[in-house]
Amino acid sequence: MTLRHLLLPLALLLPSVAGSGLGAQAAPAPAAAPQPAANPADVASEDAIIAALYDVISGPAGQKRNWDRMRSLFQPGARLIPTFKAQDGSWQQRTWTVDEYITTAGSTLEQRGFFEIEAARKTERFGNMVQAWSTYESRWKPEDEKPFQRGINSIQMRYDGTRWWIVTVFWQGETPEHPIPEKYLK
Repeated sequence: MTLRHLLLPLALLLPSVAGSGLGAQAAPAPAAAPQPAANPADVASEDAIIAALYDVISGPAGQKRNWDRMRSLFQPGARLIPTFKAQDGSWQQRTWTVDEYITTAGSTLEQRGFFEIEAARKTERFGNMVQAWSTYESRWKPEDEKPFQRGINSIQMRYDGTRWWIVTVFWQGETPEHPIPEKYLK
């Protein structure tokens, strides 16, 4: 989920959602799908779960994504939070459950094609908590020379003694007023 790259197609939709009033008063959340079992390889380490996150949202146009795999990476109650500049110039955010993200972004990712990779990462850990600053690059096709978007995913994870879980993905795309600092490009 960079999630900004994951949500870049959504970022194109956000101004219309915000302007429609949907951002101001969210509709009731759909019933959460049952928590699918994770592939043990996807949740064995911090590196594995972040790689699985980027992999599950990436794919060519017309390819269905494995949304149960995505659900299996996130703990129940987890949130995905894109930050975006609204039409009025203010910075806002939208908070989604995993299922709301899938409902909102899923068809766009599958129809248009979307590839996101992690370009760099800075990680802090205390006990079983991890905060990763994951710099992402988004492309419509893997062979595109330059990304159409870069940004940073702030990914919070926890280890429960047997596996890793994603708790939150909070992201912001790079803009001229907010270029990615050099320390997050290494």
